[in-house]
Amino acid sequence: MLKATRFFNRVLGRLTGLWRTERRLERVEKLLGEIRSHQLMNVGSLHESEFSIFSQRGEDGILDFLTRHVKISKKTFVEFGVEEYSESNTRFLLLSRNWSGLVMDGNPEYVRFIKSDPVCENYPLQVVEAFITKENINELLGSSGVTGEIGVLSIDIDGNDYWIWEAVHIVDPAIVVVEYNPRFQSSRASVVPYKSDFTRFEAHYSGLYYGASLRAIVMLGKKKGYAFVGCSRGGANAFFVRENLRPDNIPVMTVESGAVQSGFKTARDASGKPLYVQPEAEERLLEELLRTLPVVDLPAE
Repeated sequence: MLKATRFFNRVLGRLTGLWRTERRLERVEKLLGEIRSHQLMNVGSLHESEFSIFSQRGEDGILDFLTRHVKISKKTFVEFGVEEYSESNTRFLLLSRNWSGLVMDGNPEYVRFIKSDPVCENYPLQVVEAFITKENINELLGSSGVTGEIGVLSIDIDGNDYWIWEAVHIVDPAIVVVEYNPRFQSSRASVVPYKSDFTRFEAHYSGLYYGASLRAIVMLGKKKGYAFVGCSRGGANAFFVRENLRPDNIPVMTVESGAVQSGFKTARDASGKPLYVQPEAEERLLEELLRTLPVVDLPAE
């Protein structure tokens, strides 16, 4: 019994040490973000402002830049498609900028992970498990108490992003981040048809058949009263500012001037293995798929 107790205490001590180390690392990450933000205080463009602490690419810096220059009346964010929320577009706002927020994901394992993260205990974060559709998004937001003016809406669900943003009407974000499919040619205003249970690799094993082109997303933003202000240099995320809040120092971009070619290789073969082909080859593969798979081509502006 004594040996078992000693063993338990040793394990508990090591786990406690790991937990403390993780918390210290998070504090270091926050501090690095603060330092980088201060260094970039006077930059004048989205790309110059990029840095990543918790975001996948440069979104932390871009949102830091935009929220510094755009008048935000309510420092609240909504982000869905967050997985474990360890790598996300809004965690820096939550931990370093005193924002509050709502995150949603359809995977119960991810949701349990987030709820077990001390971030839920120490910061004003709501976590909701939900597979988001255009039919339920407004109800989900309303039942979570999130309505009207908010600071940031971030949409990254690898599929119905266009249709979800089109459906959202219960919140009025100052800034919107939407994932687009960089393998669609920028000249196309194309969207994969809506399907409530859409999942990227079930739609086609390659993983290339999903989402919408940048041009389609920009057209939707304009329709909803948002100015396209650029993309992250890594590609895939487009940023919008509500037109009545856009300051003069943040110019409106065209698709041609703002488009970014993503260098990430995501295509898979039928067995699920990465193809490791160049982005241009992935574009050609998608164009071939669109000859047989349905696509919505939006009318020209």
